[in-house]
Amino acid sequence: MARMKAAMAAVLVMEKEGVTQAFGVPGAAINPLYAALRERQGIAHILARHVEAASHMAEGYTRARAGNIGVCIGTSGPAGTDMITGLYSAQADSIPILCITGQAPRARMHKEDFQAVDIQAIAKPVTKWATTVLEPAQVPRAFQQAFHLMRSGRPGPVLIDLPFDVQMAEIEFDIDTYEPLPVYKPAATRRQIEKALDMMAAASKPLIVAGGGIINADAADLLVEFAELTGVPVIPTLMGWGAIPDDHPLMAGMCGLQTSHRYGNATMLASDFVLGIGNRWANRHTGSVETYTKGRTFVHVDIEPTQIGRVFSPDFGIVSDARAALELFVQVARERKAAGRLPDRSDWAFRCAERKRLMLRKTHFEQIPIKPQRVYEEMNKAFGRDTVYVTTIGLSQIAGAQFLHVYKPRQWINCGQAGPLGWTLPAALGVAAADPTQTVVGLAGDYDFQFLIEELAVGAQFQLPIVVVLVNNSYLGLIRQSQRGFEMDYCVQLAFDNINVDDPALKGYGMDHAKVVEGMGCKALRVTDPEQLESSLRQAQAMAREHRVPVVVECILEKVTNIAMGTEIDKVNEFEEIDCRHPEGRQGLELAGLLD
Repeated sequence: MARMKAAMAAVLVMEKEGVTQAFGVPGAAINPLYAALRERQGIAHILARHVEAASHMAEGYTRARAGNIGVCIGTSGPAGTDMITGLYSAQADSIPILCITGQAPRARMHKEDFQAVDIQAIAKPVTKWATTVLEPAQVPRAFQQAFHLMRSGRPGPVLIDLPFDVQMAEIEFDIDTYEPLPVYKPAATRRQIEKALDMMAAASKPLIVAGGGIINADAADLLVEFAELTGVPVIPTLMGWGAIPDDHPLMAGMCGLQTSHRYGNATMLASDFVLGIGNRWANRHTGSVETYTKGRTFVHVDIEPTQIGRVFSPDFGIVSDARAALELFVQVARERKAAGRLPDRSDWAFRCAERKRLMLRKTHFEQIPIKPQRVYEEMNKAFGRDTVYVTTIGLSQIAGAQFLHVYKPRQWINCGQAGPLGWTLPAALGVAAADPTQTVVGLAGDYDFQFLIEELAVGAQFQLPIVVVLVNNSYLGLIRQSQRGFEMDYCVQLAFDNINVDDPALKGYGMDHAKVVEGMGCKALRVTDPEQLESSLRQAQAMAREHRVPVVVECILEKVTNIAMGTEIDKVNEFEEIDCRHPEGRQGLELAGLLD
């Protein structure tokens, strides 16, 4: 046993639990913890410019690699309330992050002390656990419980609030005998897997819907093996994108109202059986339950018992960690294949592949200002297969999902359910902090970029060489498009006459992002001609490697482009030309049964 301050015990526990990186902003009420971090020097720290950004950096860090848990730290009062958005985002997408806040001394918490707020109560709805530790001796066990909860069952965030005097108090604690608590994850039984495969065998046009739970469970290799054994095509959700490579013959495209492919929606509508693994039937994926489920049988596998039946009642539900379930799916499928008991799915898989080959959207637009579709076409050329894309919400994200290509898990890092503006930049910095050698590309609209633009200075200070593709249409594009239903275009214009702008390309676009970017110690390129996109994107990668700072590539877009989306998966408005590659056009697709 050793006598130490409770704040030091907290740091020792974090080290023992595998934490090597934290993000945050120090302050008076959390300084004892920072003093322990400084003394130990075992956990690196990146100073954010905004505490909300620190929470998003922690999210990006966690999402970047299996086993990571991002830690964000702030003082009392507004630091905790600033982190609520990050906690909500992490909770919604099942991402474990640990938020640590300082607090007023216990005797003054109820006296409206300076920056004293009941952050435990505020954070409770958006965390797996939120606690204010009132006894110093409980500090190490609170941290032990936090890591146990974050890793067990459906992953998620935790907030620990530490009063100043609790951090300063001395306690007895033996770190040498400390061990992390065993992680609890439910596992499917063989009988359940047998039944699910029997139901799949009875179908003629089955699909696997692969959710983010497969990414969280580090089970993408098993998913691909299971799909190949059974010959069943896979539709990843937005959070599961990358679980099977985009160019795999059994990757059938994404389904949904916005972040989807034409061929993915057509294949879903043609199917008669769906096995969902680690997904939550999000409404942007399904549209209305009536259209999505009509004529199809469903099996749902999820780690969270209350997720089964939350959106609609499946025909069969299995509560299981995705990896545990897929290990059994692969085992039983192998046995059945060896015994000749797996149906031949080659004709169905071929028809799904034909939709994927023929039902494309047009991207090669040549006009100036640039149409956004062309940006993604050139991104696919300029960035390699190992590129990690980071993005949040807006037409930029929606078009990115429709047109980019992702080949591995954790290469599409997206704030799926919460979608806060400003998320892209700090999250991308968190991803880069997890591995500064990888190519990290943030995809941001102009408004998303402006929300937490100050975090560029963090990238410059800590040498985090990301590339940010900034698609600038000087509009709140997604909101403008949704306002069409109200026949208005109101309060969504970002354009103004900037008296300091000399570049004629920016006339009527308002903000000069390049000047701001360079003022924060980063590099900027501006592209107005679509023929210069690929070379500029390649140049940005070289500049990021050379200077070890964020490089922003600002693409000046036409102000109004409506990106394909709809109210149902069978009613997506394409708006723009489609790239129908069937020799007889759309009629040929219909005659071939590829739109059924």
